[in-house]
Amino acid sequence: MQQIFNFLIRNKNSILFLILFVVSVYLTIQNHAFHKSKFVSSANFVTGGVYSWSNNINTYLHLDEYNERLLEENNKLRNIISNIHDSISVEKQLDSTSFEGDYLFRTARVINNNFSKQDNYLTLNRGKKSGIQQEFGVITSQGIVGIVDRVNDEYSRVISILNSRSRINAQLNNTNHFGSLVWDGKDPNIVQLIDVPRQAPLQKGDTIITGGRSLIYPKGLPIGSIEDFTLDQTQSYYTINIKLFNDMTNIGYVYIIENVNKEEVEKLQEVDEQ
Repeated sequence: MQQIFNFLIRNKNSILFLILFVVSVYLTIQNHAFHKSKFVSSANFVTGGVYSWSNNINTYLHLDEYNERLLEENNKLRNIISNIHDSISVEKQLDSTSFEGDYLFRTARVINNNFSKQDNYLTLNRGKKSGIQQEFGVITSQGIVGIVDRVNDEYSRVISILNSRSRINAQLNNTNHFGSLVWDGKDPNIVQLIDVPRQAPLQKGDTIITGGRSLIYPKGLPIGSIEDFTLDQTQSYYTINIKLFNDMTNIGYVYIIENVNKEEVEKLQEVDEQ
């Protein structure tokens, strides 16, 4: 202990200088919007680089599992092609697998994934240089993942569906009854569908899909299956527990969805609201 005190006394001028320097930098960033934006951008870039380095190791350790998922998805595509050639019309096959509207899909790698907090995020190795923007949807071949909320040149951050801020339009696969997909912060494998009217016919095991009532996700993307459900105190709406098709604790590669017609639809809606 005495040695520590002696060290502090000997270097008191240098320590005081460092403290004052840090405080001055902090005050400069907080009080000047330009410096603050540059600092946040630089911090995001450095953080993204660290995530990318650590994720390279994790990706190598899980190559077998990722390859297995790719094989499964390729197998689904092969089955579609096979069905087309087995005297099923191309038009009918495309109608059963396409989405309403025009969408572009880009691939990305997850370099950081949180799932143990109340508000969880993912970081992707794609940013503005790859055409990524805010409010793009993110999915895997097994289900939805979240929505892009921050982007810099090289990286983007995604609000996970395991986040208290996340609200996604979803519906029953068998009917048009819909509600809002939220998360109660407990089990990373279970999310909740709320505000579903009591008239909706529910059964355990029924599939839940995206409702297509937003400009982010197309209708029909898989989410999960009904685990159980309860009526609220007013006996008017269900709260449904949904077991996710995605394993949100093990996301390696994703697809980023861009709604090509989003701006045109928003302009049309603005005219209607005026």
